[in-house]
Amino acid sequence: MKGASSCFALGCVLIDSSDWTAGFDRLLQFRRQIRDTFGPLMRFELKANHLIRNGGGLRRFDMAPGQRRLIYNYHLNQLAGINARAFAVVVDKAAADVSGTACLEIAWETLLQRLERTTSQEQTDVMVIHDQGEDAALRAILRRARRHMTSGTYFGSGTIRMPLQRLIEDPVPRVSHESYFLQLADLVAYAGWRTHMAPGPGAARVADEHTWDQRGTAVHSAVNSLSRRGRPGVVLRY
Repeated sequence: MKGASSCFALGCVLIDSSDWTAGFDRLLQFRRQIRDTFGPLMRFELKANHLIRNGGGLRRFDMAPGQRRLIYNYHLNQLAGINARAFAVVVDKAAADVSGTACLEIAWETLLQRLERTTSQEQTDVMVIHDQGEDAALRAILRRARRHMTSGTYFGSGTIRMPLQRLIEDPVPRVSHESYFLQLADLVAYAGWRTHMAPGPGAARVADEHTWDQRGTAVHSAVNSLSRRGRPGVVLRY
């Protein structure tokens, strides 16, 4: 999530390669149900900003906030149904005194640190697929993380070296309107952001500060289980 807010958020949806095909088929069926019930065609992009502001392909349907709230929550409910786990990284730009490229790097490095811990503990490899844009910068960040990445320790002071050795290839950019998984990640990012910064009354009618709390077992709470910052599955940097 980018824009004029004082926060920058990334959403991450983790799905095992063995679950990908069944998960994709389930998302296809889900989007057919959304089309048949509410009207938006399957090719329409359903990202947080569109649902909050009734924008993009939704504009023609002039849906009430309550209907868009249902669509938002129905999407996030799919995470558990496709055996996916999700987490968000939220950078408070004002508190951290960062912006632009520095903010992007902090957010992605924080996300990659959590992927390193997850892949190391679970002894699995990971491929990163991201929303197209800033591709060169993200490729540089991930290449650096593969060879040299550090993280602070939860106990004591200092840093430890923890390269993301189980990363498969360079990150793969995708156009988000062609990927239901990336659209899910965008909704995860917004819901995570709103746990830290509550929305105004208008936006809250679609997704409020408690939207994230309804995700249950789909929340990858291990990413901040040792930290007191943020809700489970929402990593705060400030």
